[in-house]
Formats: sequence, structure tokens, C-alpha cells
Amino acid sequence: MRTLIPVENNDTLTAVRGFLKQLLEAEVVDALLLPMETPAGTITPALVSNPDLLDAANPLAPVMGLNAARVAGHVSIREPRAKIGAVLRPCELRALVELVKLQQASLDDLVTIGVDCLGTYDVPVYAELDVDMAAYLATAQSGELTPQEGYSFRDGCQMCEKPHVEQADITLELFGADLTIGVPVSLPDEMAEKLGLSAANGDGERGKVVEKLVAARTRVRDARFTEIHQQLDQEGVEGVFAACVRCHNCMTVCPICYCKTCLFKSPVFDHEPAQYMNWVQRKGAYRLPADTTLFHLTRLNHMALSCVGCGMCTSACPADLPVGQVFRAIGQQVQAVFEYVPGRDIEEPLPLVTFKEDEWMEVGEE
Repeated sequence: MRTLIPVENNDTLTAVRGFLKQLLEAEVVDALLLPMETPAGTITPALVSNPDLLDAANPLAPVMGLNAARVAGHVSIREPRAKIGAVLRPCELRALVELVKLQQASLDDLVTIGVDCLGTYDVPVYAELDVDMAAYLATAQSGELTPQEGYSFRDGCQMCEKPHVEQADITLELFGADLTIGVPVSLPDEMAEKLGLSAANGDGERGKVVEKLVAARTRVRDARFTEIHQQLDQEGVEGVFAACVRCHNCMTVCPICYCKTCLFKSPVFDHEPAQYMNWVQRKGAYRLPADTTLFHLTRLNHMALSCVGCGMCTSACPADLPVGQVFRAIGQQVQAVFEYVPGRDIEEPLPLVTFKEDEWMEVGEE
């Protein structure tokens, strides 16, 4: 069912908070995982069971410091567990699907609540912004998603060709909607009945706005991919990542880097002093920290098929390296080989963990 959550006094956020409170009060879910405002003004994911505390919820805030699929996995994978409603952006929803396939999250007892993404800022940028939420939300109706003057959206958002929710249990359909009047919401009929909601007509201009936005973001993505491929051809991976200090930030924030024990956080790369001297005596000079190129190549091999393009790796890099562009550009090529789209379908198996006896015959190998 598609319904409309009324908005009063042009206060869209209050209307969304009211809807989320209904989910708790009607016991549709036992708790909500969603972005919350802290007393310091920052935004962080939190698990909330008290409806009164949702006055601090802000799932519309244009900031992303963490791909929340990581924490959704933590609260969903083991039993016993409560019925959790997870409020997620499209890239977070896609990452969650990949984590379910990798057995790092579960959709059992999890209600996914998807919110169309109008673009987000990096945490330091958001901290210095006095966000004009009315102006920001107004861009949803036309699809002209522009950052506040003098600032830029995160790199991942600028080239995100999937900013709209494609599949979720509940969807807050921001695109194409006049959010000063109401927030369109799609949800199962039985859930709507439990909440006392009635159907509303049509989806406005959502389809046209999404099509326009996808085309614009795809153009940006393709231009960025062309640039990064040229840079890789000229400099190689080792050149592009020459300033890497192997801080592991990109790995830490990546929702797809799920390993409980990581090779690069083990003693394997704690080389003996004599080993460093062997290298430097052979070459005359040896770059430190060591193994940075191997680190990125290993990560690429590990998660390129499941990269959803959230761009958290770029945002977290202290050296301002184009990590997300490299991983997305190479990931797109790998995904095309297997005709695989990460996060598209929970029933679509991961190619590299699925054995098919005749798969080489399919590509012409005898």
C-alpha cells in the first residue's frame, strides 16, 4: 500500500519522527536502528526502544559517517534477537543484502525501512554547516539535488546512480514528492492496517524524477571512471595509492570488509628488521610503511564483486586518495564479467562463492 504521512507547518522531519514513533507504539517493531542527533549536534546510529526519545531521531540529516549496514549486521545476525526496524539509505540497504549473502547479517526479524537519499556530506563538512533543511528537502521534488553553496556532497554521493530505494519493507519515497504537504510511504497492507493508515493516490512524479536523477549521476560516474582508468593506466595502482599510510581506515569503514580476523591486522606483516634491510640493500631504497599496494589489491580481490559504491572508504582516507573511485571502477568491470549487481536481489547468489560444475563451458572454455 502507498499512503501519505501528513506534514504540518512545513516540518517534514517531525512528520517522519511521528511515523517512526507509530511503528514502536503499535509494536510493529521492538526497537529502531536509525540516525540520532547527539547533544553535541553530531549524527550517529543508535538503537532506540523508547518512542519519546525519537524526538532526537534524524534520518533525513544530510550526513553519513558510517554505512549502517555494518551495525545492522551486529543486531541481526545472532539469536535470540528482537524485531528491529532498520532505517537505511539505498547504499546501506544494498550493503545489507550483500552481508546477508555473506552470512554476516540476517533479514529474519528485521524490518528494513528505506529512505531515498538526496545526497550527504562528510562529517567534518556537516559539522561546520548550518543546514537549511527546508531547501535541502525541496530538491527531492525536482530531483535537482544540489549541495549547499560553497560545499560538496561526498564523493560517493556525487556518482551514485542508485540514490532511490529499490526494495525495502517500508519505503519513504522522497523523490518527486512535495514534502511540505506529505511524505509518501509504501508498506505492506497488513502493516498499514495495524498503524491505522489508509491508501493515497499515485506516486506523483517519482518515476520521472528518479529517471532524471539516475541519468545525471550516471554521467558523473562515467566521467569519474574514465579519469581514474586513465590515472591507473599512467601510474598503476601503486602510483595512485603512493601516499597510502596503511592506516586501514578504508577497510574499517567498508561494510563489505566483514572478516573477523584480518590478515593485515595479524603478525604476518610485522616484518623483522633484517627483512627491511634485505629489501633496502637490494633496491637502494624501500618505501615505508610496507605492503600498501598489496593491501589494496587484497581488498579489491576480497570485495570488488560486492562493492555498493557507498564511498565511505574515500571519506575516511586521511591522505585524500580516490579509494572509492578505484574500487568502484574496477568493481564495475568485475561485476560486468559475472553479470552481477551487488544488492540487487537477496536470492541472487554471489558468483565467487557458488560452485557451478559447467560454469567454464558457459564462457566457452572446454
